[in-house]
Amino acid sequence: MVAFRKERLYLTLVYALLAGLVVSIVFPLLYVISVSLTPYSEVLKHGGFLVIPRNVTLAAYKAFLKDDLIGNAYAVTVFITVVGTFVNLVLTSLMAYPLSKKVLPGRNVFLLLIVFTTLFGGGMIPTYLIVKATGLLDTVWAMIVPGAVGSFNLLVMKSFFENLPESLDEAARIDGAGEVGVLVRIVLPLSMPIMATIGLFYAVGHWNEFFAAILYVSDRRLHPLQVMLQGILRAGQSPEMNIEETLPTISLQMAAVVLTALPIVVVYPFIQKHFTKGVLLGSIKG
Repeated sequence: MVAFRKERLYLTLVYALLAGLVVSIVFPLLYVISVSLTPYSEVLKHGGFLVIPRNVTLAAYKAFLKDDLIGNAYAVTVFITVVGTFVNLVLTSLMAYPLSKKVLPGRNVFLLLIVFTTLFGGGMIPTYLIVKATGLLDTVWAMIVPGAVGSFNLLVMKSFFENLPESLDEAARIDGAGEVGVLVRIVLPLSMPIMATIGLFYAVGHWNEFFAAILYVSDRRLHPLQVMLQGILRAGQSPEMNIEETLPTISLQMAAVVLTALPIVVVYPFIQKHFTKGVLLGSIKG
C-alpha cells in the first residue's frame, strides 16, 4: 500500500511538471496569436493580458502584407530557403559520399580539416573580403554560397552513408553502375530520412537568415524577412515600410512574428517522422 502511494505521488508530480512545461510552451504562442488578432482597445481593456480573443480583427495582418517591401522580403526569403537548401543538400551529399568510403586517399586529412572548421572560423572580416572579392555583395547568393556546406551536417550525413550496407554498392557496381550511378540510384533513395533532417536544418537556417543579410546586403529590396521583422520588433514600424494605416506597435509585432514562424510550423509535421529517424540513424559514432 505504501509503495502504491509513493508511485501515485511520483506520477502526480511527473504529470504536474509536464503540465507546467506544456503551459509554459503553449501560453506564449496563444498570447502572440491572440494579441495579433485582437483590437488594441480590447488588449488594453484586459491590461495587456489576453489569451483567447473575443473580437477578431485582421488589420495588423493586412497592414503587414500589403506593403511592397514586406512582400518582396517574403519572396527573397522563400528563394534563399528553397534554392539555398537545394544547393546545400547537393554539395553536402557530394562531399559526404566519398568521405564515407575508407578507401578514399587522404580521407583522414580531409576529415581533420572539416572538424577543424567546427572549432575555429576564419572570422568576419576575412569572410567579408572573400564575399566581396567573388562579387557576391548585394546579391541573394551572398546569403547562400558562404554557408553552402555545414561541417556538422556534413559529418552527420557521412556517418549515415557509412551505415548503409556495402553489399548494395557492390551489387550496383556488378551491374555496371559507376560512382555517380551508385549515389543517385542506390544511396540517395535510401537516405531520405537523413536528407529530410539535414534539409530541415538548412531550411530553418535560411528562413531565419539575418546576420549575412545585414553584413553582405545593403540593397533594401534584397533584405529577407527577418531583417524586416527586426525593424518592426524594434520600432513597431520599420523606416522602409510604407504602411499608411496607424496601428499599435504591439499588433504589428505579433502579426509579424506569426507570419514569420507560420511556414516552418506548417511544414514540420509532414517531415517529422523522417526528421526523428534521420537524427537517430545519422548520429555521429564515437
